[in-house]
Amino acid sequence: MELQKVKSNLVLILDYGSQYTHLITRRIRKLSLFSLCISGTSSLKAISDLNPRVIILSGGPHSVHSENSPCFPDGFVEYVEKNGVFVLGICYGLQLIVQKLGGDVRVGEKQEYGRMEIEVVERENGGLFGNRCLGDKQVVWMSHGDETVKLPEGFRVAARSQQGSVAAIENRDRRFFGLQYHPEVTHSPEGMETLRYFLFDVCGVVADWKMEDVLEEEIKVITGMVGPEDHVICALSGGVDSTVAATLVHKAIGERLHCVFVDNGLLRYKERERVMETFQSDLHLPVTCVDATEQFLTELKGVVDPEKKRKIIGREFINIFDSFAHKLETKLGKKPIYLVQGTLYPDVIESCPPPGSGRTHSHTIKSHHNVGGLPKDMKLKLVEPLKLLFKDEVRDLGRILNVPEAFLKRHPFPGPGLAVRVLGDVTEGNALEILRQVDEIFIQSIKEAGLYDSIWQAFAVFLPIRSVGVQGDQRTHSHVVALRAVTSQDGMTADWYNFEHKFLDGVARKICNSVRGVNRVVQDITSKPPSTIEWE
Repeated sequence: MELQKVKSNLVLILDYGSQYTHLITRRIRKLSLFSLCISGTSSLKAISDLNPRVIILSGGPHSVHSENSPCFPDGFVEYVEKNGVFVLGICYGLQLIVQKLGGDVRVGEKQEYGRMEIEVVERENGGLFGNRCLGDKQVVWMSHGDETVKLPEGFRVAARSQQGSVAAIENRDRRFFGLQYHPEVTHSPEGMETLRYFLFDVCGVVADWKMEDVLEEEIKVITGMVGPEDHVICALSGGVDSTVAATLVHKAIGERLHCVFVDNGLLRYKERERVMETFQSDLHLPVTCVDATEQFLTELKGVVDPEKKRKIIGREFINIFDSFAHKLETKLGKKPIYLVQGTLYPDVIESCPPPGSGRTHSHTIKSHHNVGGLPKDMKLKLVEPLKLLFKDEVRDLGRILNVPEAFLKRHPFPGPGLAVRVLGDVTEGNALEILRQVDEIFIQSIKEAGLYDSIWQAFAVFLPIRSVGVQGDQRTHSHVVALRAVTSQDGMTADWYNFEHKFLDGVARKICNSVRGVNRVVQDITSKPPSTIEWE
């Protein structure tokens, strides 16, 4: 996404490793402001090229006293002051400001974790709590071991915790502000109001970012990238992301888009038939179906490591698209050089450091097949119009593009398909067929109960274990399956869905009675974090 239309009001987040960092990005976008997250150790040029109006320094697990602790680049303070950029430090970000501007941060005598009450002790127009009264109290979420013991010259304490620790600081003349707590989490009930007041009233940014602007801008980007006679291939999976990406590119270049739906043998029950019918009857997209079941399962035989599975699947997808491109070249006399993918911002975040690179203090969660799993020598150039959007934003864009609502509400389905829901070797025994049947029963039961739209994602998992059971008055030693259902806004965090016991009882009975080879059903009740949504 080009930032020309939005970067005059861009809120840039420098990521120092907090598990909540990308929640800040989401919260700010909900205010109709464009926010972007890059590495906290990005170069000054990478920051200045984006021309942000506001910079937020995120929290993180580090201490400013630790060797090699991450920090903003040399010249950062001079840059923001010269250009009138507002800076807000959150938790670790506050401590960076204090330390780098001449204050003192030490290991706290009383560490603060969890919910904590703070009190406003300083309020003036242009300050963090200018809309509050002195003595106002609120509950916030703290998570820090170090504390500020001496402020840099010109700074004031705006709020203190009930233990007397510094909870908020500000220097309105230099446009530096800091919160020792996390305003972005729901555990800080008034945190969003503080962020809203800071951005609109203190910084004066304008809420002018709309999904219509994204559509207009992306069409310009696509037509500027793809020549007037170039042809483009689109990897169409049947999910919301790739479908919206395809519809967007189709709007930009018309019939020069050639969509490919690959049956990799890892699809859900009757997924191929259902999806192809939707493409043709509702979306009117030009789609070619490629049956590559044997190709994928042959390559996956004996593979149990999740990362290796994802990389194999990513490689084979690209091989198929390269082959399809060659066939199109024979047919059209012109070889396609672009490949459209429905890559989202969470895919990029989890697969590698956020845009900006240079980040060395974070870990790859998992390689998404369309990001970290792509081969380095792929021949096609990528077009990823959704790369900086979250799932709910993609759905909003799809509505503007008139993608059918029923399609937009489909639960996410991973690109590697059932390969990441069969733990272990996906080709062993009849694991895939068992999983398809179990998953179908679970999803249809959810739909019949009217719960589908209340759940972000629901699916079954095939476990590589057997358990003893009794079926038909006989001992069985059969497979165990797990049911997983979560609620979420963007997939970055998630809570498990609390089904009624009667519903779960009915689903478990139906599975054990209908699916041969299964005698035990369990439910996954972990949130993200600490787990991910998918098991692999």
